[in-house]
Amino acid sequence: MTKLTPIERVKRFFNREPVDKMPFFTGMGMVLFPAISKLGYKFPTIHRNAERLAYSGVESARMFNLDSVVIPYDMCWESEALGNKISLYEDSADILYPTIPTKKWQELSQVDITQHDIDHIMDKYPMNLIPKAIKIAKKEAPELALGAWQLGPFTQCGQTIELDKVLKAVFKERKRVEDILDKFSDMIINIGKALIDAGADFITLREPGVAADLLSPKTFKDLIQPRLTRILKAWRSPKVLHICGSTDPIAEMMWEVVKDSGAQAISFDIKNNLLESRKKLGNDAIILGNYDVFKLPCAEETTVEQAIEGIKKNVDSSVDAVWPGCDLWPAIKSENFKAMEKTAREYKTGPTPAVGRL
Repeated sequence: MTKLTPIERVKRFFNREPVDKMPFFTGMGMVLFPAISKLGYKFPTIHRNAERLAYSGVESARMFNLDSVVIPYDMCWESEALGNKISLYEDSADILYPTIPTKKWQELSQVDITQHDIDHIMDKYPMNLIPKAIKIAKKEAPELALGAWQLGPFTQCGQTIELDKVLKAVFKERKRVEDILDKFSDMIINIGKALIDAGADFITLREPGVAADLLSPKTFKDLIQPRLTRILKAWRSPKVLHICGSTDPIAEMMWEVVKDSGAQAISFDIKNNLLESRKKLGNDAIILGNYDVFKLPCAEETTVEQAIEGIKKNVDSSVDAVWPGCDLWPAIKSENFKAMEKTAREYKTGPTPAVGRL
């Protein structure tokens, strides 16, 4: 039987060409603690150092046989580039991702994104580190697919001012919200193009702040869907749309975004009923996601056998690749995650609804 390299497998997968076995990869954060421990890195030191960002991703992928390296890991890059100070928790031994303790814009009226910010976002620190990291990872691991991701405009807005204020403003200051979302959309388009030009083999647009438990389906259709379509349409393929939270009521609209933008796949998290989504979207849709990124590979009480059963359930839910419901949590239990990867490859060897087998 033909054996593909990880990058060959992922490229064929997105092209809807038959692959040799079930892809096991992600398009979201995937730095894993056993890998950075092997490299001798402390968790806070990997996020704003291009070399450590690249090598930690490569080692994480190789150690656990993932088909992809994905850069970056945290969600503060753009907000920091626009002037917010972040905390890296450099004195902590715990796994703490960078956060923005205090946002410089407290109200929507204060948000000031200039055309210069939009046009030159990749020249600003720390955004200029991501293309460097991508290039290092591509050189270090040419056999692996290189993924990148960007937050969608609504979630990015929530990284700039408090999300609850944005949610309230959707109804009280609609025109102002739309203007800000359009500026973020322009900026996100430019960032995505830069990451693809740097060597990313695929890119994921992540919009976790717009799930049906936060915004109504009507608001999603009117306010969010057109902007997600515009962003994805501007990027080269392959490209994936991911939304966290409750997505059953908006799954069909999400798939419209994928089709209308020329994207390749749709990704859900653990709150989505995959079998129902498959019925709604049909066998032509490439469906990813949904397995629990903490319970299966990380939770102390989860046995290897339970982790295996979790992946079998995920495969039985008609996914086209085994792909997590969100960022992989770094404190992975090696025995669980390795068993999950092995199960994904071996459990069912036939074609999935949208992708065939060699």
